[in-house]
Amino acid sequence: MEILRGGKARRRGLRMAAVLLAGAMTATVASVAAPDASAADFYTPPATIADKPGAILKTQSIPLLLQIPGVKNQWPGTAKKVMYTSRDAHNKSVGVTGTVIEPTAPWTGKGPRPTVVVGPGTIGQGDQCAPSKMMSFPASIDITKPSIGVNYTAPEMYIFLLNGVRVFVTDYIGMGTPGIHTYVNRSETGHAMLDGARAAINASGAPKNSPVGFVGYSQGGGAAASAAELAQTYAPELKVKATYAGAPPADLRKVLAAVDGTTISGVIGYAINGMTARYPALREVVDKEANASGKARLKQVSTQCIGDTILTNAFQPTNSWTISGRRLGEIADKYPDAVKVLEENRIGQLKPNAPVYLQGGLHDDVIPYGQVKDLYRNWKALGANVTFHTDATPAILTKVIVNHVVPMLTTLLPGTNFVLDHLRR
Repeated sequence: MEILRGGKARRRGLRMAAVLLAGAMTATVASVAAPDASAADFYTPPATIADKPGAILKTQSIPLLLQIPGVKNQWPGTAKKVMYTSRDAHNKSVGVTGTVIEPTAPWTGKGPRPTVVVGPGTIGQGDQCAPSKMMSFPASIDITKPSIGVNYTAPEMYIFLLNGVRVFVTDYIGMGTPGIHTYVNRSETGHAMLDGARAAINASGAPKNSPVGFVGYSQGGGAAASAAELAQTYAPELKVKATYAGAPPADLRKVLAAVDGTTISGVIGYAINGMTARYPALREVVDKEANASGKARLKQVSTQCIGDTILTNAFQPTNSWTISGRRLGEIADKYPDAVKVLEENRIGQLKPNAPVYLQGGLHDDVIPYGQVKDLYRNWKALGANVTFHTDATPAILTKVIVNHVVPMLTTLLPGTNFVLDHLRR
């Protein structure tokens, strides 16, 4: 099924989403603080990590924004940080952190309370950017780096909590925990989402057959899409009901070319850092082709949040990072090993086992519409149940990501409502 939304419905969705986002940002400005240094040990995994994905390694109760520590049953729910087990691209057990929130609102749908796993959008690569570190105060400032981090998962999180749905927000592999955050790695972001669902069910003592949904936009949309298509083989016991995947970077070869030279050009460094940590052959390519400036940029962004990366790397094309003066996407096409890695991380090669609401912005200036449409076609060819939503926002100030952010707002309610409707059945 394909739909094109516009007019009153789109404007109404934009207004409602903007209200939610404005509320979250107002709270952010009112409550800015650095993460609690005493909690740093929480992010260090035990010497021995359980081999079973989704197993709980440790938990820690935390207050949400404006909650009073120690008081039970406060709105919108009771939160705790969780370290759980997952698997990296080489099937090695790793410790991953996230946050599970048990809502105070009752679940009024059929069956047991469901769980929705939220995949954060691009938030950075530094450990200080982990969403679980910004649940009590959704922004952090570290003047020693310097670094500014903002956790903008609040709109999705609160929508589901208000509807009585348990929420789990993953930090992804390597975000907060040892090692590099493997940004846009298909298997690792998908595993983090699926094992996050397992961990949420385990941590809350919910029935094993509790319904599950996945939600995300941009990087989070890719993580949600990966979870949707990996669920049947990686976590067949999960009762997946629906997924909302907004603007997923499904084909990295096309996405990297589109991002290059935009306000968020530096996120290419996140992708390279994560991929070279897992694929030695790709590291050899980078070592050979990157100049001193490029290598310094890769090191710089590895410890930044997205705001820091915009401030230091906005509009800088990656041809300034290379010895040849060619952009990194062009160089990757020369090396079969690099092409193989990018193809391995292409989403759309497996069939999701539950309905998916897939969104693409017709004029999205960093996540090309065409590769989202290709994902839709690939999934449909495999027999998947996919609803495709085209956001027709006209082109506005291209290369400054306005056309990536506006569709996020306009699709927030349709996407989350799609998941809620399927969870209630």
